[in-house]
Amino acid sequence: MSDTSATAFFWHERCFWHDQGAIGVFSSPGTFLQPQPASESPESKRRLKNLLEVSGLIDELDVIKPPPASREDLARFHTDAYLDALEAGNAGLGGEAGEAAPYRPGSLDAARQSAGLALAAVEAVATGHSRNAYALCRPPGHHAEADRGRGFCLLGNIPVAVMRARALGQVGRVAILDWDVHHGNGQQAAFWDDPDVLTVSIHQAGNYPLDSGEFEEQGGPGARRSCLNLPLPPGCGIGAYRHAMQRLVLPAIEAFKPELIVVACGFDACAKDPLGKMLLNSGAFAEMTRSLMALAERVCAGRLVLVHEGGYSEGYVPLCGHATLATLAGSAIAIDDPQNDEIAAWAYQDLQPHQRELVDDWHRRWFDACDATDRTGHH
Repeated sequence: MSDTSATAFFWHERCFWHDQGAIGVFSSPGTFLQPQPASESPESKRRLKNLLEVSGLIDELDVIKPPPASREDLARFHTDAYLDALEAGNAGLGGEAGEAAPYRPGSLDAARQSAGLALAAVEAVATGHSRNAYALCRPPGHHAEADRGRGFCLLGNIPVAVMRARALGQVGRVAILDWDVHHGNGQQAAFWDDPDVLTVSIHQAGNYPLDSGEFEEQGGPGARRSCLNLPLPPGCGIGAYRHAMQRLVLPAIEAFKPELIVVACGFDACAKDPLGKMLLNSGAFAEMTRSLMALAERVCAGRLVLVHEGGYSEGYVPLCGHATLATLAGSAIAIDDPQNDEIAAWAYQDLQPHQRELVDDWHRRWFDACDATDRTGHH
């Protein structure tokens, strides 16, 4: 029986069995790219789960292993043609699900299980069975689009979960915050014309994908200002993220008045990540989690779900994840992060003038437009 007072933790070994193959295997002949292990490996996630075991934190969590997402659940977001192609590849030799999304036989089983974790986590919190939740998903999902995979992602874990919860009447207005270092294009595309879902993405400008993530992208004709992007310049550290969160991200979500907050929780904005150029430490992720918990208490009775996304440092992701989960669970269990203080002491961790100017300009443009919307009565 679930413990409604505990943080729910969703995971499944099946998710760790997804195999992308080696980088270079699907490249054109003669490209001089020697095959190497893929960046998105199971180890960072498995090591996080193992660290929870060793520290004892997992014993304070409500551990749940739900079933995989059904075809019906997936089809609320993904096209039938795309799902048919994935199923054919899964039963055959695998292939490329889209841009930078290779997979092998059995990968769809892992992806359906991953989506099932997100689905169950959202349902548990939306229906009041858990106060908050963390889903240790793999493969990630925030780049997947309706008709293709992208950026290591096969299925849109968060869109699938949110669309199901809303279809079943479990929740109405939802805010999705993506703090992965890469733009959350999947959520943005899924809810582009939906005024009852606010998608917020704080990410490294000009990283992946290159064709999305600008501040000016603010929702479709039927849902203007339902999408907020903060493309931070490379090199942002704790001060810049703190200012962006306090100055714009949290106020924007609070003004939206969601009934549930979902976080696309990537740890690739950490200073040790090979695919990002940001400077966060484990303490920064704990701080952002703490601020979101306080916001959730104010606006939606504490209903908060974190869904694991990117993060490619096998050594440092577990420390960031443990700090995040301990904060989410209100646990007194603390582990030593020998790099936390070192990273915090690096130069340029303080908010820099160009970073402040950028975020403050976004704040002015976002809230001035909101004031204009209030005056005209139009969205």
